[in-house]
Amino acid sequence: MQAFGNIARIPELRKRIVFTILMICVYRIGIYIPTPGIDTDVLQRIVKSGTLFDIFNMFSGGALERFSVFALGIMPYISASIILQLMAVVVPSLAALQKEGEAGRKKIVTYTRYGTVLLSMIQGFGISYGLEQQDVLLHGAGGIPFYLTTMIVLAAGTSFLMWLGEIITERGIGNGISLIIFSGIVARFPAGLRDAWSTKERFGGIFGFILLFLFFLLLVAAVIYFERAHRRLPIQYAKRIVGRKMYGGQTSHLPLKINMAGVIPPIFASSLLLFPVTFAGFAGKKGILQQLGAALSHGWLHNFLYMALIVFFCYFYTAVTFNPDDISENIRKYGGYIPGIRPGKSTSEYINKILSRITVGGAAYITTICILPSILMDKFNIPSLLASLFGGTSLLIAVGVAMDTIAQIESHLLARHYEGFLEGKKGGRFRGRRL
Repeated sequence: MQAFGNIARIPELRKRIVFTILMICVYRIGIYIPTPGIDTDVLQRIVKSGTLFDIFNMFSGGALERFSVFALGIMPYISASIILQLMAVVVPSLAALQKEGEAGRKKIVTYTRYGTVLLSMIQGFGISYGLEQQDVLLHGAGGIPFYLTTMIVLAAGTSFLMWLGEIITERGIGNGISLIIFSGIVARFPAGLRDAWSTKERFGGIFGFILLFLFFLLLVAAVIYFERAHRRLPIQYAKRIVGRKMYGGQTSHLPLKINMAGVIPPIFASSLLLFPVTFAGFAGKKGILQQLGAALSHGWLHNFLYMALIVFFCYFYTAVTFNPDDISENIRKYGGYIPGIRPGKSTSEYINKILSRITVGGAAYITTICILPSILMDKFNIPSLLASLFGGTSLLIAVGVAMDTIAQIESHLLARHYEGFLEGKKGGRFRGRRL
């Protein structure tokens, strides 16, 4: 409580937090501004039927089921960022831009913005065409005018959210894009608790409701523990003599996170599994596609493939974004080495071996968290909305963004000689996921 009291004593930090809250309020108001031509009652039933729309609805904070101007949310921006990040591995010009410092970063941001608008237009057309096939439109709507209107409105809404996220990052506190997603997820918590209270007799009455709440707190603590867990590789820097002075000789460490891939694996895995389900729903006629869609939407086959894809993407995304050769070269360039390991290729192989081992634990952790909603719904009759908040990408994103934001607030407090959230008798400080 003292740390929260210290926030009010720093004018700059106080202004940043108030500005962030006001911008998030603007976003939450915007999800109630509808796009014309849609019957929202029919759309809500489609979104909640376990298709690809369900993922978009989660990231948009419920804007898709209302088909508001923010229906696409910030997902096109995230997709464009991931695509450019993956392309940098195979396109030398993009890889060179990443190494050019601030100038290269600005160019990549510009490419990301253009990619966001392009993806928004494509997704806007795809969603408008799909909804027309599902008879979701109001009488008189449809055709090319409806497609163009939807594409322009949704692209404009996503562009506004992209600008809103950037201005929150610049003038507010925390990462603006992450906070927009965070606010949409957290906004679903009251409805989840309401569903749990109204259906508490299904899992043991008031006593079961209390146990469920305590289990949720324990789950949040476990996510915090694993998100901060990392393996430290010791690095020794050789001594150097410059003139009459000796420099170097320090001992440092290289932190390797257990969860190096973040929330990307479950997002990719869910998208791949739900593509056939969504396509089968658009097909309309009963047949093999509908049977395949039903098998992939829930059940043992869905759970098995979901877990296998998460493990695969954990290793794939870690291998794409973390290059042991570059790390080894940077360590050697600054006169460092891992004790007992020769610099160069031996160091790279050692880092790769350690990373492969700890990724096993990270993949198991993410798989357990993401498969938990299915277990709660199938075995304990927990409502679907509440179960989705108890695991999966929503819980990982909510806890991770909260950790990063608290870490930034604490850095402001400590920079002005105020106690942070974990300061006191035991000392220490709260650090976010980025070490």
